[in-house]
Amino acid sequence: MDVSVVLCTYSLDTYDDFREAATSVLEQTYGEVELVVVVDGVEAVYERVLEDFGGRDDVVVHCNDENRGLLASRNRGVELASGDVVAFLDDDAVADEAWLESLVDAYDEENAIAAGGKMTPRWVAGEPDFLPEEFYWLVGVTHRGFADGEGEVRNTFGSNISFRRDVFQTLGGFDTNIGGRKGDRNLQGGETELCARMQREYGRGVWYVPDAAVEHKVFEYRTDPTWLLERAFWQGYSKRAMETLVPDSSDEESEFLGKLLFDSVPERTRGLVTAPHAGRATQLLALFVFTAVVGFGYLYGLARYR
Repeated sequence: MDVSVVLCTYSLDTYDDFREAATSVLEQTYGEVELVVVVDGVEAVYERVLEDFGGRDDVVVHCNDENRGLLASRNRGVELASGDVVAFLDDDAVADEAWLESLVDAYDEENAIAAGGKMTPRWVAGEPDFLPEEFYWLVGVTHRGFADGEGEVRNTFGSNISFRRDVFQTLGGFDTNIGGRKGDRNLQGGETELCARMQREYGRGVWYVPDAAVEHKVFEYRTDPTWLLERAFWQGYSKRAMETLVPDSSDEESEFLGKLLFDSVPERTRGLVTAPHAGRATQLLALFVFTAVVGFGYLYGLARYR
């Protein structure tokens, strides 16, 4: 089974991170790998990529004629890919060397039509002590309570997800009106919408493989409380929008809220009572604050998306 990994980039400022991401793909333990690099309309970046990776049989490099956004670039990457499976990795992420090997096992052993893995954090500027693990999804990391283990889920993060190429093409790829240059810029979660459509079309979700790990770099600005609160608000907004675009897309959010209120809060409260600690108290408070801000974003989305 051949696998194509689509990796999109656009800025010289983040080129070193892109190069580390690309190298992690080319050093996979799985042998049948093609790297498809899509540069989003920046000629200087395209020339640099060609200089470093051009001329290899296992690398395809393309530059958009203009900036088209991440989802459009990913769709273009799939058009250029030749693999039976297409996987996606962000340019600020680093794949474990056995990442693709673990994903391919899901296709071989579970007859999956889509598969994804776990996102782990690389805290570039140190781990924030106030951020509860239940809200790691705000920084693109798999959160506490996401899944009990290997099995089918609605979707995994867009930086660690893959599809059978024919399935992706049948679905028409990512909806470029989500979080792109066109449509609503504040919408987030292109993979959520795509996987909800896949569930409707095929009656199946993404096979989650915790061992298929990708490390996500969490830069300093992403640990700033103001940035996190803004992110939480627009995530809530996006969840309401997704309910409108894909009416059956909210089941996992409802399940997450239930676990948060009936599992995490009681557990954290008991821990704080039995062993008082300022850090535990701060995280418990942050859990309520982030939940409320997501809720406010949802209500704002409710007003806009009726």
